[in-house]
Amino acid sequence: MNIGTRIYTWLNGREVGRDTFGNVYFEHKRAAAVGRRARWVDYAGQPDPSSVPSEWHSWLHYTTDAPLKSAARPWQKPHQPNKTGTKASYYPPAPVADAYEAWTPGS
Repeated sequence: MNIGTRIYTWLNGREVGRDTFGNVYFEHKRAAAVGRRARWVDYAGQPDPSSVPSEWHSWLHYTTDAPLKSAARPWQKPHQPNKTGTKASYYPPAPVADAYEAWTPGS
């Protein structure tokens, strides 16, 4: 969070909760002119929107009035941020040299 956002949050924000990644969620103390409160997140570390779990994503986008309770099923994996562009991203295995045979017309 930059200094301007920190000051705005200090003056106008009300903390609603935190997630397992350490992100802190806020809403404006007073309802906006549109009739709903502004909502925002203070990311832990680098700003990464893919680190917002689904229960908080629905709250940020006004799908629910309160964050959903995280009732993980036994078959569910924990939420992980998107690793694209990092060293932890997925790289498919290198192709085997003899696995490809070029096609030539007329043969």
